[in-house]
Amino acid sequence: MATRTDRQSPTLHASDSHDLIRVHGARVNNLKDVSVEIPKRRLTVFTGVSGSGKSSLVFSTIAAESQRMINETYSTFVQGFMPTLARPEVDVLEGLTTAITVDQQRMGADPRSTVGTATDANAMLRILFSRLGKPHIGPPSAYSFNTASVRASGGITVERGAAKTRTVKATFNRTGGMCTRCEGRGSVSDIDLTQLYDDSKSLAEGAFTIPGWKSDSQWTVQVYAQSGFVDPDKPIRAYTKKELQAFLYGEPVKVKVNGVNLTYEGLIPKIQKSFLSKDKEAMQPHIRAFVERAVTFTTCPECDGTRLSEGARSSKIGRISIADACAMEIRNLAEWVRGLDEPSVAPLLTALQQTLDSFEEIGLGYLSLDRPAGTLSGGEAQRVKMVRHLGSSLTDITYVFDEPTIGLHPHDIQRMNNLLLRLRDKGNTVLVVEHKPETIAIADHIVDLGPGAGSEGGTVCFEGTVEGLRAGDTVTGRHFDDRATLKESVRKPTGALEIRGASAHNLRDVDVDIPLGVLTVVTGVAGSGKSSLVHGSVPAGENVVSVDQSPIKGSRRSNPATYTGLLDPIRKAFAKANGVKPALFSANSEGACPTCNGAGVIFTDLGMMAGTSTTCEDCEGKRFDSSVLEYHLGGRDISEVLAMSVAEAEEFFGAGEARTPAAHRILGHLADVGLGYLRLGQPLTTLSGGERQRLKLATHMTEKGGVYVLDEPTAGLHLADVRQLLGLLDRLVDSGKSVIVVEHHQAVMAHADWIIDLGPGAGHDGGRIVFEGTPADLVADGSTLTGEHLAAYVGA
Repeated sequence: MATRTDRQSPTLHASDSHDLIRVHGARVNNLKDVSVEIPKRRLTVFTGVSGSGKSSLVFSTIAAESQRMINETYSTFVQGFMPTLARPEVDVLEGLTTAITVDQQRMGADPRSTVGTATDANAMLRILFSRLGKPHIGPPSAYSFNTASVRASGGITVERGAAKTRTVKATFNRTGGMCTRCEGRGSVSDIDLTQLYDDSKSLAEGAFTIPGWKSDSQWTVQVYAQSGFVDPDKPIRAYTKKELQAFLYGEPVKVKVNGVNLTYEGLIPKIQKSFLSKDKEAMQPHIRAFVERAVTFTTCPECDGTRLSEGARSSKIGRISIADACAMEIRNLAEWVRGLDEPSVAPLLTALQQTLDSFEEIGLGYLSLDRPAGTLSGGEAQRVKMVRHLGSSLTDITYVFDEPTIGLHPHDIQRMNNLLLRLRDKGNTVLVVEHKPETIAIADHIVDLGPGAGSEGGTVCFEGTVEGLRAGDTVTGRHFDDRATLKESVRKPTGALEIRGASAHNLRDVDVDIPLGVLTVVTGVAGSGKSSLVHGSVPAGENVVSVDQSPIKGSRRSNPATYTGLLDPIRKAFAKANGVKPALFSANSEGACPTCNGAGVIFTDLGMMAGTSTTCEDCEGKRFDSSVLEYHLGGRDISEVLAMSVAEAEEFFGAGEARTPAAHRILGHLADVGLGYLRLGQPLTTLSGGERQRLKLATHMTEKGGVYVLDEPTAGLHLADVRQLLGLLDRLVDSGKSVIVVEHHQAVMAHADWIIDLGPGAGHDGGRIVFEGTPADLVADGSTLTGEHLAAYVGA
């Protein structure tokens, strides 16, 4: 038999020429006709200062167009149920592959959402217990805390043919695992009546302590006083049982007060409708503080916080119930699953094992499946989203990551780098928006945007290798090897905040004194208990200003001026200068253009196709009625003021006819956090993650507090911006404030006056103080993971 020795000539196949993603003429947000060519099946890192256009290029252009084109492959019927996406403003996009986006968006804070429900782990556990659990209580839904048991029976009418109908008896039965007391939430809420009123006083004496409720003039109070259900001159503690029931829980009923028909309703349902049904983030600070005082959440006494019914908790595999399994650390749960040997469910055990091992692989083995999703940090939430992709057999996918190292200790960054390289080595294109030099260093290709932020950015400053970036004259290249040095002298504390017996989450009766009057950094590996110590133990009060990682809320009508409260003094200044009402200078109120209702654009809904937006012809996108634009302050109309940058506005409102101290003060805070380039009227939806974090910090700086608690303020910050942040922290401390920072960035650690290091590991292996002292002492000690990495960072 003849053997074939001839081989095909190594000529390039036509399909092999498509090895680049080509972007030409991208103009999304602040991008200025950007054109780049990104190699496929490589790791490309996008760098640049915060607001330079990285997310606009990667997420809003490349990933968005990939998703839109995939959606178009479905039938129009299916597309009608999907979100409509407009084509990004770009001339050419070629070589796209299916994009999987793993962004920084926090997981929903719905109390029913947990780490287990956000992944497939809980679903697989429910099936496992429904097959192997003893006693057998029902299908997988019987182990779900989101499913209530339902039983129903009755007659249903069945139609057969034109006139034949008959009644058939039918029953419906569904077994769920939801605890009936807390409805699957794990906690029950209670209203603290002492925060609502002083029971030693009568209504006429002003018993109510609810914000805005005054006994002499407030209509709501008069409804209670003149309802006839209670005696307004009798102290509340002297009410009879019947009076107290009507006062607290009375059903809605019409009453006449001063000749006006109004509705009387019990105090508890009134408070629930007036305050508790609203978004806390949208409330004024004093109202939010009242709600936090008045409402207490306690562990459900019936399910002991497991969310599950007694039946679901009674069914066990060995000695473990599904509640016990979900409460375990995931690494321990993985060991338990590995020990199960039941051929009938072998495929399920294999899939569950892979999912749990993926958690351990990305450094989240310290979590438990019953951990509420809303309590995860931005970095943890992003890594949880990665779990489902790690074991995927798909190749030639474009994975898009938004700062995957956020929330990671330097010790954990290498593990994340290995995962990114593993995804690339499977034949995928990996696009990463990143600021950390440790991750930039592993890139095959780098795209550096800038040179500045906002209107000063949006151009490609550099494309090439890491060595080329280091040698290049870009902001990122110049700061790539920046290293903060240890301070020669540290500030002396003026006092101490004593924490005793802290035991939230994994803390082990921690006793620690946090020094006041200095810059204190709380650090440790992810999951060591930092946030539990600071947010769970530092007493919240009027003297404490806490800036956490929760996202700022706002629609396309919201902008930096409305979010910070800056627009209020500006409107008043315009109104005073022109002798008219302040409401005229709001695009969301009386001053709005009647054609576009103050949006500046006209939206046209095209059904299952992407809607279109066109600039309003009447106001030309200025959002205001033409009559409003005739009023001026300092020679500018309101639309021209909102088009100013923060730096321009700070100068404008600082002197001359337009001098407005209240506005100037807020603008100063925005400039302090490095947002001098932002336009006052720029929609919040166009801001990057780092810009939103700093906008939130600037807003809280207007509050009067002695202690500032900041949770990872370097999130989303470029290397060049970190230095400005350190200057801001120094100014806060030098002005007499105490600053407590939860942080992983070594530059912030080196700049601290005092460091509290938690560990030594994560989860059950953490929760202890492993070091307290100055950064220099930590470097000299070198016994903790933080000490090792800080010593390497400062070159000690």
